[in-house]
Amino acid sequence: MTRTTRQPSGETPVPAARARLGVVVPARDEAHGIRATLEALHAQEDDDFDLVVVDNGSSDGTGDVVRAVIAELGRTRWRVVTEPEKGTGAAADTGMRAAIAGGAEVLARTDADCLPPPEWTRRMREAFASGDELVAGRLVPRTDDRPVSRFQQGVLSTALAVASAFGKIRPGNRDDGYLGPYVMAPGCNLGITAALYEAAGGFPRTRIEDVHEDRALVNAVRRLTTRYAEHPEVWVRASTRRVHAWGLVRTLGWYADHRYRPEMVDIR
Repeated sequence: MTRTTRQPSGETPVPAARARLGVVVPARDEAHGIRATLEALHAQEDDDFDLVVVDNGSSDGTGDVVRAVIAELGRTRWRVVTEPEKGTGAAADTGMRAAIAGGAEVLARTDADCLPPPEWTRRMREAFASGDELVAGRLVPRTDDRPVSRFQQGVLSTALAVASAFGKIRPGNRDDGYLGPYVMAPGCNLGITAALYEAAGGFPRTRIEDVHEDRALVNAVRRLTTRYAEHPEVWVRASTRRVHAWGLVRTLGWYADHRYRPEMVDIR
């Protein structure tokens, strides 16, 4: 992919090797499992990063659990912010802007039910160092919490590949205003420079039921630059709880533009 284009900020990007990294984790009612995510982030090989956990109106004490873990681990650059407006888009946007206000020049997002491997932040920095301003990572099913079968893993992997390929040709992702092809960038494993995030307008402040905020951000970025790409070496383990709650076919329908709309979206 060609990586020569105008800079949205009008400025030379900060080299990734010395850029301040902010990691953002939106969380709603994740008290029972978020410790595992925090411990995975604590175990990063490159632990030179700020962490912003966004308590998205939790009713189960998620924020208190996170604060207790932060104190226990002694992480002085980790903090909790609150966002009462329900929605992954709203929570993620609040976190990204809080990280930027705290000095972050490059941003990485994962979710409260994901487990980044120890090399995640290092590989995210390396992806930025390649010249990309938006990094689309890869998802691998979690194996520690109600794992799916090998067959289901294969179907999920195939479905993700098909969705990625279809995304490049679907009418909603094709427009004369786009400077480059569509890439699927899952919100729970995505990196973006602070300058590009602000220039693109950030995640739409929507509910998960309404809009796939990651797709909306990618399409906004595509109107500004071609410096983005899929980086399969940047991966996280993602929860399979929707597969267990809804079944494989309905889960695939949910991710296919919400063709399946359950009464209960917030699976815990």
